[in-house]
Amino acid sequence: MDNKLIIAIIDDDSIFQFIAKKFIKSFESVNQTLIFSDGKDAIDFLYSNVDNQDKFPDIIFLDINMPVMNGWQFLKKYVELKSKIEKKIIIYVVTSSNNPDDFIQAKSIQEVSDYLVKPISREKYTSILSSFRK
Repeated sequence: MDNKLIIAIIDDDSIFQFIAKKFIKSFESVNQTLIFSDGKDAIDFLYSNVDNQDKFPDIIFLDINMPVMNGWQFLKKYVELKSKIEKKIIIYVVTSSNNPDDFIQAKSIQEVSDYLVKPISREKYTSILSSFRK
């Protein structure tokens, strides 16, 4: 079994995707970075791999404001699917929104580990990725 991490970035901002992937790729502990431009693609991926959870990410960086399916809609679908997920997945809401209502909503969802406001520093990625142990 590979003990390296699978990271998912769910964000419609191609610049954020590029920068985040570049930072994340530099960590030896990371095996793969999955990129989804909206919540629907990401939740469809989870549903289609529910019988092969080795493909599931260990950590998800989830944007709130996206087309097709936003972060809140993704989280609602994720909660519905969670009973079928055996793998522990840590979700970070990552957004440019500093709206206090978004922060309160994110904190009220048990599946959300933290609320991060963009831009995310290399030090923050280091802190998150180095603290994760499989």
